[in-house]
Amino acid sequence: MIRLSTFSIAGRCRRSGMFGVAVSTAVPAAGPLVTFAKPGVGAVATQSWVNVYLGIDGIKLLEQGLSAEETLRRLIEGDSGRDVRQVGVVDRQGGSAAWSGPACTPWFGHRTGPDYAAQGNMLVGAATVQAMADAFERNESLDLPERLLVALEAGQAAGGDKRGRQSAALYVVDREEYPLVDLRVDEHPYPVAELRRIFEIAKLQLFPFLRGLPNRTDQQGSIGEDVAAMLLTPPPQRPGGGGSAPDAPGA
Repeated sequence: MIRLSTFSIAGRCRRSGMFGVAVSTAVPAAGPLVTFAKPGVGAVATQSWVNVYLGIDGIKLLEQGLSAEETLRRLIEGDSGRDVRQVGVVDRQGGSAAWSGPACTPWFGHRTGPDYAAQGNMLVGAATVQAMADAFERNESLDLPERLLVALEAGQAAGGDKRGRQSAALYVVDREEYPLVDLRVDEHPYPVAELRRIFEIAKLQLFPFLRGLPNRTDQQGSIGEDVAAMLLTPPPQRPGGGGSAPDAPGA
């Protein structure tokens, strides 16, 4: 087992129906181990002495129509390592549930509310999880990717992982079978800040491209000429910059 002493938030947007998870921890490349979501189904975050199958199986249970509470009950009952697990679940109706096993590393705990479950372990203190919950609740007008990232930033500002910082991730699904947002900072001294930097560039360069991709009803897609032209230029010359330009001749 891998210990993911982590703070995360699983959420739903009641306007758009999007689901997603944002996470940060002092372990490299935690995103794929923590973040699970499926369009029209729900979202699951699994951490502490992580059992990845709680995320995989949690999505399957939600897909069967089970509520967040029933999904969590079945997951915990079926896991002999439940005492060291931490899980947050959000269902398609916005119901939420969370579990923090009694043997998780202090500080640990969770907060739940309509459309979200925030949880953390091995944290500086309770303020991290409360800050995530508060930020999510007061930013309902934001689109879900931004709302989850704002909540993660609030958790980091309130203290975060007491060992330090290393990785962060943001995973959001909308209507398509592929994610709307799948951004990861796998190793960085300030991963949440770096995730924000990447997110701002993605808003200008990546997301317009994704909106025009082919889908099940439109195999051609509709990537506009302006987006195509932007992506044909070197990254530093695009809106938001980033990346690198070709080396100068002879360099």
